[in-house]
Amino acid sequence: MRNSPIIKVLFMSLVLVFVASCKKENPTKTKDKVVVNFKKEGTLTLKKASSDSIIKSIDIEIADNDYETQTGLMYRTQLKTNHGMLFIFPDVEFRSFYMKNTKIPLDIIYIDESLSIVSFQKNAKPFDETSLPSEAPAKYVLEINGGLSDEWQLSVGDKISFTKITND
Repeated sequence: MRNSPIIKVLFMSLVLVFVASCKKENPTKTKDKVVVNFKKEGTLTLKKASSDSIIKSIDIEIADNDYETQTGLMYRTQLKTNHGMLFIFPDVEFRSFYMKNTKIPLDIIYIDESLSIVSFQKNAKPFDETSLPSEAPAKYVLEINGGLSDEWQLSVGDKISFTKITND
């Protein structure tokens, strides 16, 4: 039993080390590693089909290559009310989008080759990977903040027009 004082000292040392290592750490907030800012590449105007009156004009980013169309508005933490993203595809077909890595709710507006709205997917949920298909073939897709298509009273048949900014 001569080792008893040594065992007690070792045991107490281990307890002290354990208690000291269990101090409460303050959680650190991590910032988004990817920050993507809006870059105006054009303007888009939404018009009522029945009267040709302007509903809204917004600034747009344009996605017209594979990388841009696959990335879309992923990783964005905000999108201003007067901003959107217009996807331009080389052909007309049924489209389907999803919300992978997309942090903000969106209205997805499908538009045919004659620049008429053919269908909507409203208030798409952030991070949801469920397929959100068009109800008719589309050449263009416009993404805006969730709820704006109702707020602006957009309807199937309403028209768009857009202009790209050229940096020539």
